[in-house]
Amino acid sequence: MLPVFQLLAQSCTTPADSLAGANPADFWQQQLRFPRVRAAQAATGPAVASRLRTHYLDPKRLEIFIRMIKTNRELEVWARNRGAGPFELLHAYPLAATSGGLGPKRRAGDYQVPEGFYEIDRFNPSSNFHLSLGLNYPNAADRALGEANPGGDIFIHGGAVTVGCMPITDAGIEEVYLLAVTARAAGQAAIPVHIFPFPMTEAEFAKHRNSPHVAFWRGLLPGYAYFEQHHEVAAAALLALK
Repeated sequence: MLPVFQLLAQSCTTPADSLAGANPADFWQQQLRFPRVRAAQAATGPAVASRLRTHYLDPKRLEIFIRMIKTNRELEVWARNRGAGPFELLHAYPLAATSGGLGPKRRAGDYQVPEGFYEIDRFNPSSNFHLSLGLNYPNAADRALGEANPGGDIFIHGGAVTVGCMPITDAGIEEVYLLAVTARAAGQAAIPVHIFPFPMTEAEFAKHRNSPHVAFWRGLLPGYAYFEQHHEVAAAALLALK
């Protein structure tokens, strides 16, 4: 089975294959060394290719953006052709399980899913949960705002269990993993992942006005609002949490 672009033209432990030093042109071949990636490509690749084709997306120019709003219990994948306008929603993958509650992750073992602005920094083709994509948690904001041991190894993965990660079933992670590999092979070095507690409207803030996290959530609002208005990821300066 050919990679997606050719069709058209463990606990979540840290894997050996990170993004560091990977040549985008070789990334597909690197990933296809792994049996689960080959199996996912054979089983799910045609469906992913069809989804891209339906949205007029060229896999050789693909860029993706991932967003999760906790109360929606879905992982959204947005996509576009590089240099060709704003992101459009490609598909939303239901979460198979959740842990923790609304609010950021601040320490190891708190079962919280992080909230904030992240990137995919690891592709794990040998995860204990089928396949997984690692987030760069803790980032600078987490280290500044969190406790001495903020934890780590936060992944989007397969299966249906979690202690702070984002499981979207084996079928779901196969699609998202292939999309991420396709985007990386097309030259997207940074795949952003934004995680919010709820749709960040004033009505929702009013529902949670007594939460101790309101000030932190207000810091997330500019990045959320910018994407809602423009369907573009905001510049780093707007995403910086003080």
